[in-house]
Amino acid sequence: MQLSASIFKAYDIRGVVPSTLDPEIAEALGKAFGSAARAAGEKSVAVGRDGRLSGPSLVEALIRGLVATGVEVIDVGAVTTPMLYFAAHTLATSGIQVTGSHNPRDYNGFKMVLAGRAIYGDDIQGLRQVMEADSATLAPGGSVRNVDVTEAYTQRIVGDIKLARPLKVVVDSGNGIAGASAPAILRAIGCEVTELFSEVDGNFPNHHPDPSKPENLKDLIAALKAGDAELGLAFDGDGDRLGIVTREGNNIYPDRQMMLFAQDVLSRVPGGTIVYDVKCSQRLGPAIEAAGGVPMIYKTGHSLIKAKMKEIDSPLGGEMSGHIFFKERWFGFDDGTYAGCRLLEILSKSPNASTVLDGLPSSFSTPELNVKCAEGEPHALVDQLIKTVKFPAPASISTIDGVRVDWPDGFGLIRASNTTPVLVMRFEGQTEAALHRIEGEMLALLKTVKPDYSLAEAAH
Repeated sequence: MQLSASIFKAYDIRGVVPSTLDPEIAEALGKAFGSAARAAGEKSVAVGRDGRLSGPSLVEALIRGLVATGVEVIDVGAVTTPMLYFAAHTLATSGIQVTGSHNPRDYNGFKMVLAGRAIYGDDIQGLRQVMEADSATLAPGGSVRNVDVTEAYTQRIVGDIKLARPLKVVVDSGNGIAGASAPAILRAIGCEVTELFSEVDGNFPNHHPDPSKPENLKDLIAALKAGDAELGLAFDGDGDRLGIVTREGNNIYPDRQMMLFAQDVLSRVPGGTIVYDVKCSQRLGPAIEAAGGVPMIYKTGHSLIKAKMKEIDSPLGGEMSGHIFFKERWFGFDDGTYAGCRLLEILSKSPNASTVLDGLPSSFSTPELNVKCAEGEPHALVDQLIKTVKFPAPASISTIDGVRVDWPDGFGLIRASNTTPVLVMRFEGQTEAALHRIEGEMLALLKTVKPDYSLAEAAH
């Protein structure tokens, strides 16, 4: 089978429909994944899809492939990625979500859980080899049953969350799949909800469903200013990431949300290790320590963070991109709706939600910046930087994922993206002067390996 190498990403399989991804590839993946599941002793695989236009045809083909390997497919229908993960924790231990996440509307792909763990890296390349060689193990006895997990998922959240007082919120689902479930769940925990763009529409007619981009929060900010809600919540296309906006229109980035979440979780799990990725604020580590926890900075990537949390039994993890992972009181997977409910539970204990959020430690920082490169070039450049990087004390250098240099008053990061051929950069300073100095230092470092670089704000 001829496959485009570009669709096999570090954490999932993703491509443009129909040019690099089509039903034939989905069916081949079903056969390869079904074979791997059977080899791991699995008998059932849960399958779901987001609201993308290509979802139904890809799911149909994927299920056909899975059934051909003799597994029972539990089809949970159109759901958020976290609802598929929920199915893969309660009805089975393996699952596949057909989703393009926050990518442009002509993209789609597959996020996978095999025998209780999110698969990535070599596992995904292993599936690719089976697909290319058409070497899947087929077997009779496969079947399909349809299950609606909405009720069980909703009850699990409603039973866990206790608001100290009712809250008024605005929810922007960006016409992504979260619109079909999140507003109802927020009402069920005791919120008064104003909805924006809840209708699931794979054309994304209003704005792109990616809350990590400030331009996608304009409608939410306008609705907050026009009404009397206390807080705005925004979800990405498949519902596993959360954006938060205060009454005043301030975007509370996930690394600042993590300060609140850490404080709350550590009140019940004293001494716990909280995992977060290299893109997060320098202020997060001290906030975790102040709350009695152990900060652990780790590689970017939802699958990598989940694997590390499992390994060290961490109660909480988070990424700058908006993936928040609660193991305490939850299953350890990233879930925008559940994270939003946990945040509201914390904020309901204060008379003014925005005051609590605006009072979190903050810094001056750049958005995520990208440097376009040739295919394969980013990792080679980062390897060169790791060999040559030198900064005098008091700077400290981490090479766990690219090059992150921390000074007493801020940090700079240069890493290779695992999903697209770009270098990812982020700079933070505790003052504007520190931010400019650090940006200058890091760009001078970049120039030593890529003199012709061109800097742009990250686009998805």
